[in-house]
Amino acid sequence: METTVLICDYSYHYKAFNHNMRGNLQSFLFRLQTEGTCKIYIQDEEFTMTSGDLLLLKPGDDYRLVVEEPHKEGRLSSGDYYLFCEGSWIDHWWGQTARPTLSRIGLDDKLVSLWRNMLLEKRRGPLEENAELNDALLRGLCLYIDRAIKENIQTDRAVSSALKLKRFIEEHATVTFKLEEAARYAGLSLSRAVRLFKEHYGQTMIQYAIEIRLNAALERMKYSEMTLEHIAESCGFASYSYFHRVFRTHFGMSPAEYRESKSHPPMDLEHV
Repeated sequence: METTVLICDYSYHYKAFNHNMRGNLQSFLFRLQTEGTCKIYIQDEEFTMTSGDLLLLKPGDDYRLVVEEPHKEGRLSSGDYYLFCEGSWIDHWWGQTARPTLSRIGLDDKLVSLWRNMLLEKRRGPLEENAELNDALLRGLCLYIDRAIKENIQTDRAVSSALKLKRFIEEHATVTFKLEEAARYAGLSLSRAVRLFKEHYGQTMIQYAIEIRLNAALERMKYSEMTLEHIAESCGFASYSYFHRVFRTHFGMSPAEYRESKSHPPMDLEHV
């Protein structure tokens, strides 16, 4: 199964704009609002899009985009990433599950990065763009969209906040960060964040960060020639002595002993 990225770009409107594709969509259209607001009309139903809203349309859908002058004093602006795509893989992906036409997924850095990389690849032009790379980026974008939709339809605010904490830790575990930063990201006080994370995941935020750091360290020890000191630093441990102590506590051997054991039958890391 294959994909084809027909158009991928970024648009910014600072003047009134009206684009009508009534019954004229020949491919799938994905659109992520990044700033400002606009109105979307689909099958004559009106939607207002604001920053972080994702629009998903299929071939044959009616579609009209309207950027209006503000009713009150203010600056008119509407910015968005958009792409038109097609292909048997996209057909299969679309048919796997029902997705909302309009979803609020936020502006996740990883999702925006996928979109931007695809945009830059398309701008290389037909002689230089890499179709295989575009295919991989588009598939990744689709799968990431599914995750973002699933995570942002949580009706329980506590569940949503706990998930934000978890995602922040996953993103920052291998660098130095403060728990206050994770709490601020989730819109919580530090004490509330600490309690909420423990209630939902059965471990503290620090314990989860250490788990991620140790898993990253295991991979580096297996598949790189980095020194153990460099591995400790690159995985977010404040010092090698701290890394050594934590590693031995979890696995019953030192990092050096583990690295040496790579040439022997695999150790049991059931509880990693």
